[in-house]
Amino acid sequence: MARKFHLGWFLQGSSVQSWGEPWTGNIGTEWMVPEFFIEMTRNLERACFDYVLLEDSSYIGESYGGSREIYLHHGLSVPRQDPSIVAALLARETKRIGIVTTLGTFAYPPYLLARQIASLDQVSSGRIGWNAVTGSSDFAARNFGLEGMPPHDTRYDIADEYMEVVRALWGSWEPGAILADRESGVLVDHTKVHAINHEGTYFKVRGPLNSGPCVQGQPVIAQAGGSPRGRQFAAKHADTIVAMVKGTEGMKAYRDDVRARMAAQGRNPDDCKVLFLVSPVLGDTEEEARARHRRKLATSEEQIAKRLAHLSKITNLDFGALPLDQPLGSLTTNGHQQSLGEFLKKAGNKTLREAAEIYSDAGSIPLIGTPAQVAERMGAAMEEIGGDGFLVSMADTTRRSIAEICDGLVPELQRRGLARKAYDHAMFRDNLRAF
Repeated sequence: MARKFHLGWFLQGSSVQSWGEPWTGNIGTEWMVPEFFIEMTRNLERACFDYVLLEDSSYIGESYGGSREIYLHHGLSVPRQDPSIVAALLARETKRIGIVTTLGTFAYPPYLLARQIASLDQVSSGRIGWNAVTGSSDFAARNFGLEGMPPHDTRYDIADEYMEVVRALWGSWEPGAILADRESGVLVDHTKVHAINHEGTYFKVRGPLNSGPCVQGQPVIAQAGGSPRGRQFAAKHADTIVAMVKGTEGMKAYRDDVRARMAAQGRNPDDCKVLFLVSPVLGDTEEEARARHRRKLATSEEQIAKRLAHLSKITNLDFGALPLDQPLGSLTTNGHQQSLGEFLKKAGNKTLREAAEIYSDAGSIPLIGTPAQVAERMGAAMEEIGGDGFLVSMADTTRRSIAEICDGLVPELQRRGLARKAYDHAMFRDNLRAF
């Protein structure tokens, strides 16, 4: 019998989507208003996605060539709106889908973030998640009064304590604290609201929250730990993990590893759902889908520069300063280590130009074909991996690509018993743990 898996959508920022590409309408001038994102999320809810995750960054890239020019010229991850504002709008316009907003532990005091997420959980009736990121860019750090980011593993040490603080703040109101008893005139039982009095290595926070309890008790935590230290953090805290690992063998090894880490910490591994990033390319026929894929991979000098600029932004390395026609050699970073590792692994002995030509956001496994073919491939991959689902990430997020997934691929998954046809619960965590 087919076993259902989970579906999420990884939205690359609440910003201009696929500007300059076909089928994007007037997104270049209309991105400031939320209609596109609202329409997208309603469609995802209609297709019974578990959640939509709003990725974010809080700076304009300038690693490539030491300049912001290429990022601004092509609209590479800029401009971007605060995802929490967009999350509130999406919550207002939907009923069941989970909404995950990205906030950096380096950018917000723990009390402020805990209050913000708790408020979102309240206004969404228990459907909010927090994508907890430690940050990796010195450019981002300097926007918040820091000289630069701490070393990679230290960032996770700080984040561990940060998570301890926000969880304590969310728990500072006991269940049943709000009485709203007209007869006695008591709104809140003061004996059930407590200071947390946290004093640690990095933070000192008194509490309690003044925003009241979260609807879910504790909001859903998403995380994307790829390095060994990142995996340990995700295994300790996450309810869902964003994973980018190439090939089913690597995907299975990754999932087995984080599940083992969870068990070692006394957690039930089934309480955390690992979703692997994929970018399906669909067509009415396999030939059409492969032709579309070839067009996506077509390279020009401009395309190579844009791909390397993207990689420069997330790794903090200036690929514009490296010779295009020589092998890469070894590189290290205090930025996003998994992204650099995957790129170097795929590059092998190729030149930087050759590596850039094959570099794409194709996801953990190639999914190219008709909706039926891609659904079969997803089912087979998940059977081999063991769970828990896929997170769709499209470089060309348009109304067309959303419709192809929601009205083409998802019905094929549902027909095979691989995707849910309805939500079983009202709240986000309950739907995540439904299977």
